[in-house]
Amino acid sequence: MKGPTAVIKTRGKVGVAAPEVAVEVHISNGLPSLSMVGLPETAVRESKDRVRSAIVNSQFEFPRARITVNLAPADLPKEGGRYDLPIALGILVASGQLPGEGFDQREFLGELALTGALRPVRGLLPAAMAAAEADAELVVPRDNGREAALPKQARVVPGDSLLAVCGHVTGDNRLPYQPSTSPDPELTPEGAPDLSDVVGQNLPRRALEVAAAGGHSILFYGSPGSGKTMLASRLPSILPRLTEGQALEVAAVHSVSSGGEQREDFWLPPFRSPHHTASGVALVGGGSYPRPGEISLAHHGVLFLDELPEFERKVLEVLREPLESGTIAISRAAQQVRYPASFQLIAAMNPCPCGYHGDIQHDCHCAIEQVRRYRSKISGPLLDRIDLHVEVKPVDKKCLIQLEQQKTEPSADVRARVLAARSLQHARQGGTNAQLTVAQLKVHCKLGEPEQRLLDQAMERMKLSARAYHRVLKVARTLADLQSASELTGAHLLEAIGYRNFDRPLS
Repeated sequence: MKGPTAVIKTRGKVGVAAPEVAVEVHISNGLPSLSMVGLPETAVRESKDRVRSAIVNSQFEFPRARITVNLAPADLPKEGGRYDLPIALGILVASGQLPGEGFDQREFLGELALTGALRPVRGLLPAAMAAAEADAELVVPRDNGREAALPKQARVVPGDSLLAVCGHVTGDNRLPYQPSTSPDPELTPEGAPDLSDVVGQNLPRRALEVAAAGGHSILFYGSPGSGKTMLASRLPSILPRLTEGQALEVAAVHSVSSGGEQREDFWLPPFRSPHHTASGVALVGGGSYPRPGEISLAHHGVLFLDELPEFERKVLEVLREPLESGTIAISRAAQQVRYPASFQLIAAMNPCPCGYHGDIQHDCHCAIEQVRRYRSKISGPLLDRIDLHVEVKPVDKKCLIQLEQQKTEPSADVRARVLAARSLQHARQGGTNAQLTVAQLKVHCKLGEPEQRLLDQAMERMKLSARAYHRVLKVARTLADLQSASELTGAHLLEAIGYRNFDRPLS
């Protein structure tokens, strides 16, 4: 890197990927200027003024020559202020103010203030993960240090200014590594919702356990105040803790979205609950430079949609493909970005516009046709993709007082059964039952002649689609796993069929 040319390594941002970018700087004779090539967007092109002032205010000399900066590869769009620090270092090396040694195993990221101070950048965690995989030291702004040090194998050097980074590179003033900031896996946030708070509701509690054990989607419906939201908010408490790889994937999505704010519940599955006025872009992601939406922020966790029929129908329809594939591709004119979206859907709704259809404690004032129109806001294809449809009936007030005095099973006990069932599934097919393919269903969900006849009769009477048929088999397989049973029985099938309430004719 000696002479009028320098190459400094950094990382770009494409979704949750961080491809390597080489900042090439060449200084030649000619009128003083700084030109930048390599698909820089506005914030990157403006870096020339920030870099000039930062270099001068850091007691260096800005070259009075023709400076060309190339951000390679040239076909990768570059955005944000993350390239300020490597551009400034490249100019200092190319102009001979810094030695060319010490850059081969280092990568640099950071936005420069006019004073030369380093400012944090958004979406740094994917770059830290990629740098750790490449066994490279990563130099970042001080405020990004904790985020960048989440991967245990990362070698992260936080700096406060361009001058401090230069001292570290030359060896005059080495900066210390940022200690690993990975939280304690056993740490549970105080006040986390627990299933012991739910009294009564034995059937919905059972359905919630089945959903957690097999990774199934679930729809709760019932009158207002029956406990649908309370049940849904406790699903993460009975799900397995995230593995280190999963936790980093979730943190990477949040880093790209929110700029690196670390989740307090790092090891717990995320729980997202967007309002029913959310747009399709808010739900799946988008924008000129695509950002992740709620389904990606719920990756490896739970997406809760309360008041499901109040969402716009076209907004709900965008969920159909991610529910099957576990990813979402956002295409724009400049680029296509793919975000992970392997989430567990849990939804809640009233049974009718007034909310009291089928409630023995309140009179329903809705005509059957009104109830049909209300439920038709949710399309058949979307309902088909929801494994369990469960009615939540209100608990009588007198019974509620008595039940509150009794001890109910806490989340820890339920989670133990969920973990046992999931370990069976991972040992058998390498994933949850909700992820079973048609080919795997034929192997792991074989039915005897009586069981097959029972399921065929249910299909005919309830007019189940082929997808709903497969969903029943998956839920039955989970019910068997909760009992550590190797074969599916008629009892498993009957209970699984009983969770398809919305497939029954409305009465």
